[in-house]
Amino acid sequence: MSNFNPFEERPMSIEKTFMDWCMMDPKPYNKYDTDPYTKTRIILMNGTEFEAQWFSRNFSRHCDDNDLRRELALTRRIEQQQQKRISCLRPRNETILETTIAYEQLAVDLTAVLAKMECDCNVKNALNFALLEDFDHLYRYSNLLDYEYGTDPQKLVGGYTEIMPARPTISEHRHPVDSIFKHVCNKKSDLQTILNINIITAAEQQTMNYYMNVAPLYSNSDLGRRLYQEIGMIEEQHVSQYESLKDTNATWLEDLLMHEYTECYLYYSCMQTECDRYIRRIWEECFIQEIAHLHKAKELLWKYEKKDWQQVIPNGNFPSVLQLGPNIEYVRNIIATTTGNTQRKECVVPLKDLEDSAPFFYYQSVVNNNVPNVASHVTISKRILNKGMDYRYEVAKHPIKILEDRKCDNTSLARIPCDTPDSTSVCGNTAQNCDCTTDTCAGSITW
Repeated sequence: MSNFNPFEERPMSIEKTFMDWCMMDPKPYNKYDTDPYTKTRIILMNGTEFEAQWFSRNFSRHCDDNDLRRELALTRRIEQQQQKRISCLRPRNETILETTIAYEQLAVDLTAVLAKMECDCNVKNALNFALLEDFDHLYRYSNLLDYEYGTDPQKLVGGYTEIMPARPTISEHRHPVDSIFKHVCNKKSDLQTILNINIITAAEQQTMNYYMNVAPLYSNSDLGRRLYQEIGMIEEQHVSQYESLKDTNATWLEDLLMHEYTECYLYYSCMQTECDRYIRRIWEECFIQEIAHLHKAKELLWKYEKKDWQQVIPNGNFPSVLQLGPNIEYVRNIIATTTGNTQRKECVVPLKDLEDSAPFFYYQSVVNNNVPNVASHVTISKRILNKGMDYRYEVAKHPIKILEDRKCDNTSLARIPCDTPDSTSVCGNTAQNCDCTTDTCAGSITW
């Protein structure tokens, strides 16, 4: 736990945090020599500002007090300016697909870092479950990048994140009824858990929105457009899963305070871990702005609900800073033990536990009725046909034997029960006995 408490800081006036056009147009990073985790932090904070801005809009649409709506509009305007400033750090010469590699590296390493910090079994299972799917997305997009552009994805991820298959993307498509987890209770949850849910929801929402918009803009090939379309549907699924974890009983103003606290925590973490001095200065300036937003949210909570901030966040001290970095061994362990899982309502279960009539199989029969035409599979097949094998960056042999073959793309693992080995269908040691109606789950994994 950090000793830094943002509620103890003296905020500057929000009116003094407006930016001019020059400030909103920063110098973009150099895509050739910028650290991969600087790029992922930029994507993370862009998504965080997007979430803050859209939460405020939804709040305003459900509020009948114009004085409160004006207060929301004031803060929201700064959030918009921050988002514009951060998004413009991306250089013009970075292709959509190169940016996508950074998106998926963020998804993998952020999810792994949060999962390792997580103490709530339900939330940890949700993180580990989607982790393997984003990991496989990185593999699919990397093969497309190598196949269509001849660019080496390993250079983009800096060798920090492996690139190889996990739960195949084709196997990730589940019926919507199987995309909801049990929500937490903020008053009973660890502060880190609440932060983790807010952070990952915003990050996955940012990825979902990016793919929703760039799919038709990908001009290099129809295959690329289709791949964005397919993986974009999984990102929609991930957002549904993660947002379902949020406390549904929190008031709008309580949630506003938690949003602003999350932003402060993330900017503080970025300040502490950023290696680029120019961009670190941006994080510092944004942090000062967010301190003002947090104190405004605190004032509104008291004015309209007569609640002190401690009733929402009992201890305002930040947890340990969020530090993005390599998670190779953690990801390998999760691949080795959970790749064969799927979701049944609120629970993560081995595929073999599903009944033949389960919604998963019906949905699969509709969306994947022509397997040879599924974009995520075609992408790998074309690379294999072109260069004799798929593209990978591995530091050791693949942890699952049936995914070692680099000359054939697996489309049945975690999709067809008889082709899913028991050894990859367990979540921890006792997932088969997972009781998803309790506060703890026997299927959690601790390494």
